[in-house]
Amino acid sequence: MLKTRIITALILAPIAIGGIFFLPPLGFALFTAAIITLGAWEWANMSGFEQQLGRIGYAAVIAVILYGLLDVPAAAVLWLALVWWFVCFLLVRSYPAGSERWGSVPGRALMGVFVLVPAWVGLNHLRAGGFQFGNADNNLLVILYVFCVVWVADIGAYFAGRAFGKAKLAPRVSPGKSWAGVWGGLAAVGAFAVIVSFLASASAVETILLVVASLITGLVSVLGDLLESMLKRFRGIKDSSGLLPGHGGIMDRIDSLTAAIPVFALIITQLGWLTTVGHL
Repeated sequence: MLKTRIITALILAPIAIGGIFFLPPLGFALFTAAIITLGAWEWANMSGFEQQLGRIGYAAVIAVILYGLLDVPAAAVLWLALVWWFVCFLLVRSYPAGSERWGSVPGRALMGVFVLVPAWVGLNHLRAGGFQFGNADNNLLVILYVFCVVWVADIGAYFAGRAFGKAKLAPRVSPGKSWAGVWGGLAAVGAFAVIVSFLASASAVETILLVVASLITGLVSVLGDLLESMLKRFRGIKDSSGLLPGHGGIMDRIDSLTAAIPVFALIITQLGWLTTVGHL
């Protein structure tokens, strides 16, 4: 399994790096739309679509929605995402109670729209908007930053959870996660934000605001992971798919990012660090 994971990672890493960091905005939009569409195909499985035709149809619908949002202001979608992730907190917190309200196939399919579409909109807003923080003005850096926030939170949570993880975070959804992991992940994210602020020559106020924005983003990223875990548990599956040998599916790799990206994009837009400039 380890060998398979390494081979898959070595194949995918250059593709992901090239698609995210070396394409112009429109190419970036198409590349990320392809990833989200594949994620939608997996979400259809988690939603309960039994037939392959239904899963492909659902993915096609998501792709059409993405195309239709090319000229829609990002802020409206990002505010909707913020409301959605608050609703998700309530759903995860109460699980398995309340699952009868969202557990139907159409209900879970609709959830996928609220997860996948804002993630794409937020990511492309980060790519195409005007960015300025301290002396940093490269959009690719802000995309890399939000990815790193999620990765740092995961790493911090892993080590803190192993060392101190007795109190479980959401045992009915994801038994392996602990409160110690959450606090450890957030501590790592806070330290990372301070280091980045220093490297960007940010002011004290900007540093404090980035730490707060990053902590909120790190916390929401945990919710993205928990939501997918809840749906897989409800569906009775271990992975979203087998698309990535040794890694499960695409959604298994981007679940935290689907929550973190739109929330972070909204926060830094409201702070004035990211502005909309035209269309893709």
